[in-house]
Amino acid sequence: MTTQTRRQVGLLHPGEMGSAVGATLVASGARVLWASAGRSPQSRARAAELGLEDAGAVRAVVERAEVILSVAPPHAARDVAREVAALGFSGVYVDGNAVAPETTREIAAIVERGGARFVDGGIIGPANRKPHAARFYLSGPDAAGVAPLFAAGPIDAVVLEGPVGAASAVKMAFGGWNKGMQALLASIRAYASAEGVDADLLAEWRISMPEMPDRSDRAVSDNARKAWRFVGEMDENARAFASVGLPTGFHDAAGDVYRRLGAYKDTPTPPSIAEALAALLKRAAPDR
Repeated sequence: MTTQTRRQVGLLHPGEMGSAVGATLVASGARVLWASAGRSPQSRARAAELGLEDAGAVRAVVERAEVILSVAPPHAARDVAREVAALGFSGVYVDGNAVAPETTREIAAIVERGGARFVDGGIIGPANRKPHAARFYLSGPDAAGVAPLFAAGPIDAVVLEGPVGAASAVKMAFGGWNKGMQALLASIRAYASAEGVDADLLAEWRISMPEMPDRSDRAVSDNARKAWRFVGEMDENARAFASVGLPTGFHDAAGDVYRRLGAYKDTPTPPSIAEALAALLKRAAPDR
């Protein structure tokens, strides 16, 4: 291993996507630190399985790491940056959260005032740890120096030529369509259910758009337990659109769709389609 690949890297905090990032960092030769204080037993088990080193508290991660990656729900992105900056971190801070470019630049200002250098990041793809299934887009002057941390996969690094904000803009454009489209599909199914024509819509889709029944099922069932995370992302998408003069209503509405599914956070199994559609309509689920 080279000296570069043996860098000490802090990972805050290894959830589902953060675990895929952690697996990549470990595979690429980094010594990966995380902070277990206040984290769930599931997070502790996940970190141990990945081979992450528990530093205990965020302060210890900041004191030992030369690079820190923040992979958190969008609503927590600023708070993570403020905590790290307040502890005097002076290395390279990589924000890999689904936030608007404007938010990214605010986070950059927070960590740079604390003495760190900043890299903008945006992750696209599933958290399944399959090789090449996901990409970590990076931008800013220090982006190329971070890319070797992802040399072995499963997540691939893609360095953009643009400034800080470019990686986040790619994430907003991609997620704005992907998660926005899925929220719309779920809403269409809920509307058809409310009008009593869900079966008829599915029958028509099987004729005219054969992929749509399964896509709409996945838009509901695959996202229900993760919907709480997407609320903040849709808020950030609305902010990104507003910054260039585009309407924000698409993503304001998508955020409301995911908010209505928020009760399924951490449930052991996804709800049935009927249950999720009832939640979207704010009704009791029909008897089977």
